[in-house]
Amino acid sequence: MKSDLWVLSVLSIEHGYPSRRRSLVGDAKFETVKNKEAKETWILEQRKKTEDEELSEEEVFLVSDIPDEPLPSPQQVNLVLSVKDGFNNLPRILRIIQSCQGCIVHLETRTSKKKDFDFDILVKVNATKDRVLHIIKALKANSVHDINILVEEKISIKDPWFPRHVTDLDFCTHILTKFEPELDHDHPGFSDPVYRARRKEIAEIAFLYKQGGPIPRAEYTEEEIRTWGVVFNNLKIYLPTHACKQYLEVFSVLEKECGYRANNIPQLEDVSQFLKKRTGFQVRPAAGLLTARDFLASLAFRVFQSTQYVRHGSSPDHSPEPDCIHELLGHIPMLADPSFAQFSQEIGLASLGASDVDIEKFATLYWFTVEFGLCKQDGQVKAYGAGLLSSYGELQHALSNKPEQRVFDPENAAVQPYQDQDYQDVYYVAESFDDAKEKFRNYVAQHLKRNYEVRYDAFTQSIQVLDSIEKLQMLSDSLRTEVVRLASAIKKISVQ
Repeated sequence: MKSDLWVLSVLSIEHGYPSRRRSLVGDAKFETVKNKEAKETWILEQRKKTEDEELSEEEVFLVSDIPDEPLPSPQQVNLVLSVKDGFNNLPRILRIIQSCQGCIVHLETRTSKKKDFDFDILVKVNATKDRVLHIIKALKANSVHDINILVEEKISIKDPWFPRHVTDLDFCTHILTKFEPELDHDHPGFSDPVYRARRKEIAEIAFLYKQGGPIPRAEYTEEEIRTWGVVFNNLKIYLPTHACKQYLEVFSVLEKECGYRANNIPQLEDVSQFLKKRTGFQVRPAAGLLTARDFLASLAFRVFQSTQYVRHGSSPDHSPEPDCIHELLGHIPMLADPSFAQFSQEIGLASLGASDVDIEKFATLYWFTVEFGLCKQDGQVKAYGAGLLSSYGELQHALSNKPEQRVFDPENAAVQPYQDQDYQDVYYVAESFDDAKEKFRNYVAQHLKRNYEVRYDAFTQSIQVLDSIEKLQMLSDSLRTEVVRLASAIKKISVQ
């Protein structure tokens, strides 16, 4: 279950959430502010709990890694100390631990991999929790500033929660408990009680849904189908000349297999089954936007969180938040492309356990790629972003001479100011999906500050944290099997 420290269980306007056209980037920025407030509150509570108001923030986190015992009895704590000046400080460190009533049961050293440090010292100490705190303070007072507590898992309370199994997506946070049309005076459906009731009815499907079950079908009204049809017909005019070839290839298949036509809104369950056969992606119903962290985490499992409601009929060309027209026409066709699906999953995997700052950057990268990305094909620039492919107005704008088109550079795109009130001023053009993936991988390798690596196990639909030699060995064995199979296939093809 999620920690209250890192996850605000319900986000709404009542908690300060802005009533505007919402985006993943805006959600990420809002989460950063709320999580910072929650973190500060938690630190104050921990200081009170330890009856030591002078604890530094780092000391609070260190002590929190030590499990609480029902009685103040000694327990083994593994301290990792990074030191300079070789082993000159070792005798002094041992005397400090013993003077604080810590019983040393094991000691080992290794060359430090950290910049500016010579050695890491692992000291296994038997001591009560309050004695460990005294040891940490005494060591810091004697210029040992880099101290960590080694726990069984590399992920501690300092790290944000993330789902480990696909069923953990049931814990993901919906941003709203009340629905935008009821709260936002500028929403097209604000003064329409029938529409508000309809939104609530469809949102209940998402609130009650459990991962792995079939997605209940929504019986769309004539008005909703008419709204869908307006957008569908207008987009069909521009898609052949503006959309990338991957989109066009899949779209024609969706028309045949999933009921994509002007007088019919496809069902999420049907497109989910379609995607599963094509790329392993599945669709999960969402009542509205999730937190940016939860939405990106879902992609790591090849799960796409999709709304099921339709925008208000008075404004078919615009919706202040994602609706099923945006999801079905923009996202679904691209998620059926293997290369694009892999790119989307890699953004999700990179987001797991990332800091709030990194989540903001990943959300911004998602905005300028998956939502509003352009790519080169046959000497021309084409659209692959869902925000473009579900809005014929912005589709025309993006490929006109009005906005600036930049070569896709993740480092630049991650901090580029975005536009959520009007069309974008800047769009990023990738050479190809493979080029975008490679650039993103390099960006993550250079900039993601996470002390462990993760991978997705498709067999168990779970996330593996690669934090031990045993897990690395298992991964190596799996890769070796695939390499042998690849070599065998190459050999057989070459003799044909």
